[in-house]
Amino acid sequence: MAGKHFDEWNIGDIIKHDLRRTVTDTDNIMTTTLTHNPQPLHLDREYAEGTEFGQVVVNGIFTFGLMVGISVGDTTLGTLIANLGYDKVIMPNPVFIGDTLRGETEVTELRESKSRPTAGIVTFTHRMYNQRDQLVCQCLRTALLKKANT
Repeated sequence: MAGKHFDEWNIGDIIKHDLRRTVTDTDNIMTTTLTHNPQPLHLDREYAEGTEFGQVVVNGIFTFGLMVGISVGDTTLGTLIANLGYDKVIMPNPVFIGDTLRGETEVTELRESKSRPTAGIVTFTHRMYNQRDQLVCQCLRTALLKKANT
Protein backbone atom coordinates (compact mmCIF):
# COMPACT_ATOMS: atom_id res chain seq x y z
CA MET A 1 0.00 0.00 0.00
CA ALA A 2 1.47 3.32 -1.05
CA GLY A 3 -0.27 5.61 1.44
CA LYS A 4 0.86 6.03 5.01
CA HIS A 5 -1.19 5.49 8.14
CA PHE A 6 -1.80 8.27 10.64
CA ASP A 7 0.89 7.07 13.03
CA GLU A 8 3.53 6.95 10.29
CA TRP A 9 3.43 10.72 9.67
CA ASN A 10 5.41 13.47 11.43
CA ILE A 11 4.81 17.21 11.36
CA GLY A 12 7.23 18.69 8.85
CA ASP A 13 7.40 15.63 6.58
CA ILE A 14 7.73 16.81 2.97
CA ILE A 15 7.10 14.68 -0.09
CA LYS A 16 8.21 15.83 -3.52
CA HIS A 17 5.89 13.87 -5.80
CA ASP A 18 7.61 12.17 -8.72
CA LEU A 19 4.61 12.38 -11.03
CA ARG A 20 4.59 15.47 -13.27
CA ARG A 21 2.11 16.53 -15.92
CA THR A 22 2.27 18.78 -18.96
CA VAL A 23 -1.13 20.46 -19.34
CA THR A 24 -2.85 20.01 -22.69
CA ASP A 25 -5.59 21.93 -24.42
CA THR A 26 -7.78 18.83 -24.06
CA ASP A 27 -7.26 18.80 -20.26
CA ASN A 28 -8.49 22.37 -20.06
CA ILE A 29 -11.41 21.99 -22.47
CA MET A 30 -12.65 18.78 -20.84
CA THR A 31 -12.53 20.21 -17.32
CA THR A 32 -14.15 23.47 -18.37
CA THR A 33 -16.96 21.88 -20.36
CA LEU A 34 -17.60 19.03 -17.90
CA THR A 35 -18.15 21.61 -15.15
CA HIS A 36 -20.35 23.80 -17.41
CA ASN A 37 -18.04 26.77 -16.96
CA PRO A 38 -18.69 29.29 -19.78
CA GLN A 39 -15.70 31.54 -18.94
CA PRO A 40 -14.20 32.63 -22.30
CA LEU A 41 -10.78 33.03 -20.67
CA HIS A 42 -10.67 29.19 -20.60
CA LEU A 43 -12.42 28.44 -23.91
CA ASP A 44 -11.99 31.26 -26.42
CA ARG A 45 -8.44 31.73 -27.70
CA GLU A 46 -9.27 34.99 -29.51
CA TYR A 47 -10.88 36.46 -26.39
CA ALA A 48 -8.00 35.29 -24.17
CA GLU A 49 -5.40 36.85 -26.46
CA GLY A 50 -7.00 40.24 -25.74
CA THR A 51 -6.59 39.88 -21.96
CA GLU A 52 -3.60 40.72 -19.79
CA PHE A 53 -2.55 37.05 -20.06
CA GLY A 54 -2.42 37.06 -23.86
CA GLN A 55 -3.42 33.40 -24.02
CA VAL A 56 -5.90 30.87 -22.67
CA VAL A 57 -5.65 30.37 -18.91
CA VAL A 58 -6.15 26.81 -17.69
CA ASN A 59 -9.24 26.29 -15.55
CA GLY A 60 -8.23 26.36 -11.88
CA ILE A 61 -10.41 23.34 -11.11
CA PHE A 62 -8.09 21.25 -13.30
CA THR A 63 -4.99 22.59 -11.52
CA PHE A 64 -6.52 21.99 -8.08
CA GLY A 65 -7.69 18.48 -8.98
CA LEU A 66 -4.33 17.55 -10.47
CA MET A 67 -2.50 18.83 -7.40
CA VAL A 68 -4.60 16.71 -5.05
CA GLY A 69 -4.65 13.71 -7.38
CA ILE A 70 -0.88 13.62 -7.79
CA SER A 71 -0.52 13.55 -3.99
CA VAL A 72 -2.79 10.58 -3.30
CA GLY A 73 -0.38 7.80 -4.22
CA ASP A 74 2.24 9.10 -1.79
CA THR A 75 -0.07 10.15 1.03
CA THR A 76 -3.45 8.49 1.51
CA LEU A 77 -3.82 5.63 -1.00
CA GLY A 78 -5.44 2.77 0.92
CA THR A 79 -5.26 4.49 4.32
CA LEU A 80 -7.90 7.20 3.84
CA ILE A 81 -11.20 6.94 5.68
CA ALA A 82 -12.47 10.34 4.49
CA ASN A 83 -11.33 13.73 3.28
CA LEU A 84 -12.71 16.16 5.84
CA GLY A 85 -12.09 19.36 3.95
CA TYR A 86 -10.03 21.57 1.69
CA ASP A 87 -9.20 25.03 2.99
CA LYS A 88 -7.26 28.14 2.04
CA VAL A 89 -7.06 27.33 -1.67
CA ILE A 90 -4.94 29.90 -3.47
CA MET A 91 -3.84 30.23 -7.10
CA PRO A 92 -1.25 33.03 -7.13
CA ASN A 93 -0.04 32.47 -10.71
CA PRO A 94 -1.87 31.34 -13.84
CA VAL A 95 -1.37 28.02 -15.60
CA PHE A 96 -1.11 27.96 -19.39
CA ILE A 97 -1.43 25.21 -21.97
CA GLY A 98 1.99 23.53 -22.22
CA ASP A 99 3.02 24.22 -18.62
CA THR A 100 4.52 21.24 -16.82
CA LEU A 101 3.30 20.96 -13.25
CA ARG A 102 4.85 19.25 -10.25
CA GLY A 103 3.67 18.94 -6.69
CA GLU A 104 4.83 18.60 -3.14
CA THR A 105 3.07 17.92 0.12
CA GLU A 106 3.97 18.91 3.67
CA VAL A 107 2.41 17.55 6.86
CA THR A 108 1.43 20.60 8.87
CA GLU A 109 -0.77 19.19 11.64
CA LEU A 110 -1.50 15.85 13.32
CA ARG A 111 -4.16 15.10 15.90
CA GLU A 112 -5.92 12.10 17.31
CA SER A 113 -9.53 11.62 16.34
CA LYS A 114 -11.82 12.19 19.32
CA SER A 115 -14.60 10.02 17.92
CA ARG A 116 -12.55 7.22 16.33
CA PRO A 117 -9.77 5.66 18.42
CA THR A 118 -8.51 3.71 15.37
CA ALA A 119 -7.94 6.87 13.31
CA GLY A 120 -6.24 10.23 13.32
CA ILE A 121 -6.49 13.52 11.45
CA VAL A 122 -3.67 14.75 9.22
CA THR A 123 -3.53 18.22 7.69
CA PHE A 124 -1.50 18.32 4.49
CA THR A 125 -0.36 21.45 2.71
CA HIS A 126 -0.35 20.64 -0.99
CA ARG A 127 1.60 22.87 -3.37
CA MET A 128 1.76 22.85 -7.18
CA TYR A 129 4.53 24.55 -9.18
CA ASN A 130 5.07 25.15 -12.86
CA GLN A 131 8.33 24.58 -14.77
CA ARG A 132 9.46 28.11 -13.79
CA ASP A 133 9.15 27.14 -10.08
CA GLN A 134 6.23 29.54 -9.65
CA LEU A 135 3.58 28.49 -7.13
CA VAL A 136 0.37 28.02 -9.11
CA CYS A 137 -1.87 26.38 -6.49
CA GLN A 138 -1.84 25.61 -2.77
CA CYS A 139 -4.35 24.29 -0.27
CA LEU A 140 -4.76 22.68 3.11
CA ARG A 141 -6.31 19.21 2.98
CA THR A 142 -7.61 17.62 6.15
CA ALA A 143 -7.86 13.84 6.03
CA LEU A 144 -9.06 11.16 8.43
CA LEU A 145 -6.59 8.26 8.19
CA LYS A 146 -6.48 4.77 9.60
CA LYS A 147 -3.88 3.99 12.27
CA ALA A 148 -1.41 1.22 11.45
CA ASN A 149 -1.82 -0.82 14.61
CA THR A 150 -5.59 -1.28 14.65
